[in-house]
Amino acid sequence: MSRSAASWSAGHSVIVVPVPLAPVEEFVRARTAYYDASFVSADPDFAQAHVTVLGPWVPRPTAADLSRVAEVLGEIEPFELELGVVAEFPDGVIHLRAEPAPLLRELTAALHRAFPDHPPYGGQFGDDLTPHLTLDRRAPGITPESVGADLGDVLPLRHPVTHLDLQWWANDDCRVLHRWQLEGVRR
Repeated sequence: MSRSAASWSAGHSVIVVPVPLAPVEEFVRARTAYYDASFVSADPDFAQAHVTVLGPWVPRPTAADLSRVAEVLGEIEPFELELGVVAEFPDGVIHLRAEPAPLLRELTAALHRAFPDHPPYGGQFGDDLTPHLTLDRRAPGITPESVGADLGDVLPLRHPVTHLDLQWWANDDCRVLHRWQLEGVRR
């Protein structure tokens, strides 16, 4: 187990774009329960389906940390997220590509600049990140095509993004820790 994976097992915080849309949220919740039900949240504000912006993040964020994120997000106005293409990463993670990818990448880069000790995904994938919503993992009978068929004709999905959440992920303790509203004016 890598050092970053070991630290994730004790719980970790993640800054996300929550995507609580019924078809995808229900699918991700069911797949999460299949793999490890201890990661299904009882918090009604917690979206299992999400696009990670930065994680793992600060294990115990201070008021100053939360304010710094608010500063970074301060000039971002609400936007529309589009999820339409089911794809697969080389490691077998089946996901929906998230657009607008340039804006999501810039959010990740800006937060990483503000918190350089917390690279995206613990630095595991370098700087070339694909914004995405994880759906499942390749296995016998589970392919991008089968996952796309399971989602039916709900794609593409469009979701208005008005806030980002700070989520805590740990066995039997997945919850929202903080929420930042997007109210700024895009640069």
